[in-house]
Amino acid sequence: MAEVTAVQIKLIGEMQTCAVSNAIEGLNVRSRTEGFMTPDIKSMFPGMVAMAGHAVTAVIKASTPPSENMNFSRVTWVDEILKIPAPRVIVMKDLDHPNVIGSFWGEVQSAIHTALDCVGVVTDGGVRDLDEMQEYGFNAFATTQLVSRANVHLVEANIPVTIGGVTVSPGDILLGDKHGVISIPKEVVEDLPAAIAKVEAGEKEIIDVCKSRDFSPKRLKDILRQRYGG
Repeated sequence: MAEVTAVQIKLIGEMQTCAVSNAIEGLNVRSRTEGFMTPDIKSMFPGMVAMAGHAVTAVIKASTPPSENMNFSRVTWVDEILKIPAPRVIVMKDLDHPNVIGSFWGEVQSAIHTALDCVGVVTDGGVRDLDEMQEYGFNAFATTQLVSRANVHLVEANIPVTIGGVTVSPGDILLGDKHGVISIPKEVVEDLPAAIAKVEAGEKEIIDVCKSRDFSPKRLKDILRQRYGG
């Protein structure tokens, strides 16, 4: 399978998650109930532009200090990030979920990760320093906002993690906007623009009937029959 290019990622970032979801449904590559995160993983900055990139995964914990034999450092984390092509989306599993207490994210981490060509974070934990994160244009999809970093520390990196019901592996393609986060199978990336256009063309036929001056329930039922049967 060909790798997804930076140009393709840029195009994906201009798409809407709902349109992508509809298109993937039409391509029949997975169940209609899979591939998008549950609504507890919500956009902290719904007015921000969409975020798209390759996933860099990590595991954190904040409720207890790191053990003495912990050898995974924030210096090592930089090397792990650079293993994945840019642009990058950090996907961070919080072992304290659902009782999250400490945030890895804030002003400093936004500066660091922006410099490392990361465009945002997806976590089942929380974030803080919201104004500063927004100033960096660093997207955040999280369960909540937090005050403290507590004992937050990195545990592992670049392993499969499950967040919001979606298992994300390093290098997976993610798109996030005000509606939420969706995973995009690499094998359909080239097909997405045409698939989206096909769905939108069908939707436009229905919308045009509804907005037409000679609208009638009969015309509506006729177009619905053509589209959905029944």
